[in-house]
Amino acid sequence: MRVASKGEWLEAGLAIATRDGIRAVTIERLCADLGRTKGSFYHHFKGIRGYKSDLLAHIEAEHTGRLIAGAEAAGPSGHDKIQSLLDLVLEAYTGSRDLATAVRAWARQDADVHAFQERVDRMRMDYLRSLWLELGGEPDEAEGMAKLLYLVLVGAQQVVPPISAEDLRGVYALAMRSVPPG
Repeated sequence: MRVASKGEWLEAGLAIATRDGIRAVTIERLCADLGRTKGSFYHHFKGIRGYKSDLLAHIEAEHTGRLIAGAEAAGPSGHDKIQSLLDLVLEAYTGSRDLATAVRAWARQDADVHAFQERVDRMRMDYLRSLWLELGGEPDEAEGMAKLLYLVLVGAQQVVPPISAEDLRGVYALAMRSVPPG
């Protein structure tokens, strides 16, 4: 039997957390879902605490770092970057909506995860603030615009029934009317 890769273990944890909440992410459940032994788990992780720490790093890399890097690679102008960021966020939106909700619920129960969520939220808003300035937006509006753009996404992730990616795109189109012309 082959050893599951670290990425497979992390993706399995994301799937479990999304479906059943973070408390369902246990070594036993991970092993059962992947059809692997505990030895395979311990090949990559130092217990469940180490696993959850790596899981948070994976979430940050995939759901923040990858999106920012993709936006930065879109072109030299702020307009290229913000359009790319919007496209990347909306592409990931449906699949990541339940995960975002699960991580925020976890953050209310665990101080380390709370600190993680606070840091990631700050990183995302800092990026939006810098994009606003790069777009030629007024500096005194940068903080408010960053919050507006970010809170639209966070709010959309929490609404029941869920807002579709298409409807969210429409909300962002309305918000983007405030962007200075390029």
